[in-house]
Amino acid sequence: MFKRGCGLEFLLVLCGLELSWSCPRHCICYTAPSTVSCQAHNFLSVPEGIPPDSERIFLQNNKIHRLLRGHFSSNTITLWIYSNNITYIEPSTFHGFTLLEELDLGDNRHLRSLAEDTFHGLSRLNALHLYRCGLSSLPNNIFQGLRNLQYLYLQDNHLKFLQDDTFMDLHNLSHLFLHGNRLWSLNQNTFRGLRALDRLLLHQNQIEWVDRLAFHDLKRLTTLFLFNNSLIQLSGQCLDTLPALEYLRLNDNPWSCDCKALSLWEWLKRFRGSTSSVGCVAPADVLGKDLKELRKEDFPSCSPTVPSSESRAQTNNLSGTVNPSMNRGVAVGSGGQTHIEHTSRPGRSRNCTKPRNRVSKGKGYNEVHHSKEVMADKEDSSPDFTDGGKHDHTSPDGTVTRRKHKCTPRTTVRPPSGVQQANNRATLVQSLLHVYALFVALITANIDYIFR
Repeated sequence: MFKRGCGLEFLLVLCGLELSWSCPRHCICYTAPSTVSCQAHNFLSVPEGIPPDSERIFLQNNKIHRLLRGHFSSNTITLWIYSNNITYIEPSTFHGFTLLEELDLGDNRHLRSLAEDTFHGLSRLNALHLYRCGLSSLPNNIFQGLRNLQYLYLQDNHLKFLQDDTFMDLHNLSHLFLHGNRLWSLNQNTFRGLRALDRLLLHQNQIEWVDRLAFHDLKRLTTLFLFNNSLIQLSGQCLDTLPALEYLRLNDNPWSCDCKALSLWEWLKRFRGSTSSVGCVAPADVLGKDLKELRKEDFPSCSPTVPSSESRAQTNNLSGTVNPSMNRGVAVGSGGQTHIEHTSRPGRSRNCTKPRNRVSKGKGYNEVHHSKEVMADKEDSSPDFTDGGKHDHTSPDGTVTRRKHKCTPRTTVRPPSGVQQANNRATLVQSLLHVYALFVALITANIDYIFR
């Protein structure tokens, strides 16, 4: 047995691999990087015997109910536990996990609440997946200290309201997915602190009220999706705070195209990026028309908007926010009396978004994801999304438009190192185990010669 074990190790070493002999039952384990794959085995709890030096742990597609302190070690870099039955996470489960770069807790539909300090201390966390978890609220400071986080997936939950400064510490966040929730208002400080944000997806909510300064910190935002909400009005001043915006989707809202839409109409006339249709449902004489296609004559007896210089002065002097609880159902920019003209700064580089093809994260059985699938899943950067899965890429009108100007592209965000190193080694290990049966006789016969 010793000789055969040595023969197998020798064969694997020749191929640059080394099996880990300490592995939970029904799981696949290997080293370089140290990985434990226990996916799709109907585990009811985290399996025992996970080596403490494991860097990557894959537990997706099981029936695990609880996550407790001690289930994993602080050496973990990548942890996938999506598509389980998790209902409870002990607050200290991930305390001390200073190496953790990706945590996927998505598609745990009964995980309806989280403790405030669940993710505290995860200073290297790059991607956090909390999609389809049944969350109805987020506690104060839940994302405190996550200054390296770049991807935050909160779509398809039951969120109705976001507290001010919820994302204040996320200085490097580039992608925020909030679509498919029940949000109805966006306050002045909802997105405060998100100065690096590139994409904000808010479609398929119930948004009917947006503060005119809701996006004031989002100077690098290139993609904003607000389609399929309950918006009646939206001030052009609100969008003027987004100097880098390139892709905007406003379709499937009940737009009122009267005088209160004048500032939005003027903003759309100036905007040079890609926009969807803005279908009017009122007044009756413009029913079914696109706000973008209306003419100045379609706004008879409307007061002119404020000149841009005066508008800037008003913006600089604004303080506080109208209480949304007192104005539910009243949209932003009432009266269309404010307007900002944005002037590009000389020599200012713009953010560019390069489209990439993507494959949804696979739900394969008994194997670690193939490297191409993993890389595609973690490097999604296409400009258009809808509501299915983690990301989607088809725009509501079925088209993808591009800016023609040249600009300096945003630095490519590489996936977490644990995911980046994922490849087909697990598949190769299984193949080698079959090949081993063919070579074992030869290795055994010559073992004395090999180790002489």
